[in-house]
Amino acid sequence: MATATPTSVLLAGGGTAGHVSPLLALADCLRRRHPELTVTALGTETGLESRLVPDRGYRLLTVPKVPLPRKPSGDLLRLPTNLRGAVRAAERAIEETGAQVVVGFGGYVSTPAYLAARRCHVPVVVHEQNARPGLANRVGARMTTHVATTFASTRLAHATAIGMPLRPEIAHLDRSASRAEGLAHFGLDDHWPTLLVTGGSLGAQRLNATFEARAAQLRASGVQVLHLTGAGKEFTPALEGEGPPYVVAPYTDRMDLAYAAADLVVARAGANTVCELTAVGLPAVYVPLPIGNGEQRFNASDVVAAGGGLLVDDTQATPEWVDSALLPLLTDRARVDTMAAAAAGVGERGADELLADMVEAAYAESLEGRQ
Repeated sequence: MATATPTSVLLAGGGTAGHVSPLLALADCLRRRHPELTVTALGTETGLESRLVPDRGYRLLTVPKVPLPRKPSGDLLRLPTNLRGAVRAAERAIEETGAQVVVGFGGYVSTPAYLAARRCHVPVVVHEQNARPGLANRVGARMTTHVATTFASTRLAHATAIGMPLRPEIAHLDRSASRAEGLAHFGLDDHWPTLLVTGGSLGAQRLNATFEARAAQLRASGVQVLHLTGAGKEFTPALEGEGPPYVVAPYTDRMDLAYAAADLVVARAGANTVCELTAVGLPAVYVPLPIGNGEQRFNASDVVAAGGGLLVDDTQATPEWVDSALLPLLTDRARVDTMAAAAAGVGERGADELLADMVEAAYAESLEGRQ
């Protein structure tokens, strides 16, 4: 596959960490390869990217948020006008940055970015995070042959499965070597098994309510907990006397240290979460989000089949389930270790490099087409 190095790329994606994290992973990879390369992100003013992209040192340009309604509504009637405005904003971003490749990661931002790239005759690269592709990337995949997916089972035109681009601090994490730092960072102790509970960047009400109700029982069983609730969803656990810590935080920018501290995770089954946990060899109980197009259950299917995770329906993730199933697992060291090895066997750490290869190939192909 011929490759060439563009001088400017535009990376489109945002909203949640599931879109922003692989975008930043690719940005970091491209910058490592080509320090002189101009890397710009395209997002919205309200998504997680509005903080994470500038914090990472990249410029962020924005387009209006244009939801694609699943059902007839006023939003559907306004869609053509709203989409035109977003496409015009994306065109301005392409022109302003001189972007020679547009890479989309799905979500609200990617549809106008793909349409603008086609109008500007700029090559497109698509990365789909979920096992079941969203509408934006189904549109984008029709405009290019440079399509990457996280999971081999994903059905998308022209797709090549490469895995999930991961942040360097996750892709290169040695959990054992970083465990002491992780425990100290979150105020945890080194002589208790550690459970990490996280609902992702937006939090998960089911998990928050269930574990708040069982904070005392987890502590009484000798389990310490790091619970990431999502912004604005924190609580103060009702604890009495001495015992293992139960640490509550809305979010952390050091998920590498959270993973290093943890022995087991209870989480939603977003694609980024599944791929990060398997890459670092962390066993998990996955509680898929019960709405949307059902992709979360499929995201976890490979690691569950391999024995590196368990799948629990949202309605079953109750305080009683913690008592009957989770606590026995947490205190069974041999079973947790076996699950960890199985999870690591499914993980992929090098997808950022493979996606960067695809970006360079798309640019090279566009140059050949002009000759």
